[in-house]
Order: sequence, then C-alpha cells, then structure tokens
Amino acid sequence: MAARSGQMLIFLNRNLTFLATPKTGTTAVEMALKPEAEIVFSRSRKHLTALRYRRRVLPFLQETFSASPEPLAVMRDPIEQIRSWYRYRSQPRLDGKKLSTKGLTFEAFALEVISDAPPPRAQIGSQFSFLTSGQDDLLVQHLFAYERQPTFRDFLADRLGREVKLKPKNVSPDLPAPLSGAVESQLRAARAKEFALYDRLMAANGYLQTPQE
Repeated sequence: MAARSGQMLIFLNRNLTFLATPKTGTTAVEMALKPEAEIVFSRSRKHLTALRYRRRVLPFLQETFSASPEPLAVMRDPIEQIRSWYRYRSQPRLDGKKLSTKGLTFEAFALEVISDAPPPRAQIGSQFSFLTSGQDDLLVQHLFAYERQPTFRDFLADRLGREVKLKPKNVSPDLPAPLSGAVESQLRAARAKEFALYDRLMAANGYLQTPQE
C-alpha cells in the first residue's frame, strides 16, 4: 500500500518522531527533513503505525538512547485521502495489475474500500487505524491537518529551529473523481470514527496536541 521508497524519521535531538500516514504528503516531508534525522526506517517500515511505534520502537529508543521522542503525524480529509489512493493507483505503470484502478469510477472504488471483502486495489487501511489504538485513543502527540499546511510548517520550524519548505512529491494523476451524496453518506457511516477524528482535528484549527502516557 505504501510507496516504493520512503522513510519514517526519528529526531532524537529534537525529541520528535515523524509517523508517515499514507497519502498525506509524507514524501515531501521526508525529503525536507531527512538530513536532520538520527534514525531512519525505510521502505516497508515507512508507514509504521502509531500503535506499533508505541509497542515496538519506543521501548527500543527508551532502552537504547534514554529517549522518548514525541510522535507527530498528519491527517487528511478522509474522502480526499481515499481519492488520492484512487488516483495513485490509476497510474499507467499499474495497468493490468491487481492494484490498478484503471476503468473504475471513484464511486465504485469507494464502495470497494468499505466493502466486507475489498479487492487488493481497495485495501488501503484507514487513517483512524493508523493513528489510534483501534478504539478511541489517539496515539499521536502532535496531529496536524493536511489542509492546514502553514500550521504544520510553523510547528516544524519551531521544533527544528529553521524554516521548512515542502515541495510536492509523488503527486497522483489529476483524474476526475466525483462522488455522489449517497455514496459519501455510506463512506461516512462506514468510517464514522475516522470522520469524527478529522472533525475534531479541524475544530482545533488543524492541530491536536494529545499528552502521551
């Protein structure tokens, strides 16, 4: 589900870990910040979830470096995140493969995503599962809205002590992807917790700070 390459970045000196929520501009962030990271998890470990970070990586960092870097992540409007997956998998390089969405409408893709048995092309996980314990516990100390980039960049600049410029990378094809109100309602019902978390984030002006245990 992840891009072919990429990194999860850990900044010991800045007390920060960047968790790469899929389809939220993670490649642009990694390109801008990678030179300052002391630890880099690459390829299949790029999209390590917040729960796995807490259970597996954080204990290692605490024991080895006496450090507990604060997890940071970005969340995108759930519909736009699914739309980004649809467009990403429409690329010609995937033609004829199980992951391709070529010839499929966005509405059909969205319904596959929330079906009981999604085909490989619609197996995209969820931001809620990535960011939480699977219940209602947000496991990311600093959560930013993708749609509030200035807030995100200001935080990074303050923490890293320098201006941060993010250049778009891995941009998906600009493919029309309309969604009817009826299908949107089904999406919102099927992923109610994800939409609720996003609404909570936007109600906080795009930045949720959650104390960690």
